Amino acid sequence: MTLTAESIPGYTAGTWALDPIHSEITFSVRHLAISKVKGSFEKFDLAVVTTENPLDTKLTASIEVASINTRQKDRDNHLRTNDFFAADEFPTIDFVSSAVRQDGDELLIDGELTMRGITRPVTFAGEFGGIIVNGYGQTVAGASFTTKINRLDFGVKWNAAVEAGGLTLGDEVTITIDAQVALQA
Repeated sequence: MTLTAESIPGYTAGTWALDPIHSEITFSVRHLAISKVKGSFEKFDLAVVTTENPLDTKLTASIEVASINTRQKDRDNHLRTNDFFAADEFPTIDFVSSAVRQDGDELLIDGELTMRGITRPVTFAGEFGGIIVNGYGQTVAGASFTTKINRLDFGVKWNAAVEAGGLTLGDEVTITIDAQVALQA
């Protein structure tokens, strides 16, 4: 199905704001070459502006780095340091879309991701969940998107050798955004 205003029930052009209660940004990275460490960011914002053509949609996101949560306080504190995110110097991770496109049934969002003052192109792939009017009379939309980045491309270089061989962390990081947004009146 081609993504058009007519093909999306309830589609409305307008400005949409994040519903933080029904949204999350998570990440995972290989750990000790045998498992994955997962975490989330507790504070972030996402804004969406839709036009008559859904493929002209613009998205911006900003993540508060200090809100990182891997459920382990010492690791979270280490991740905030210059070894990783340098949260004091670079308090946010930001994304600005440049294009929305369709590849078969998959929806792709191209844009620029900035982390630690380094900006690189990324593409999020995922699905648009739809638009409904919730129990409070708000028009809401939902979507889920994922991308993979190489952390070294953003200056996140810390690692340590493991006694059994290999390194503590993998270079590839998966970032997932599950978001619900509400149409602003």
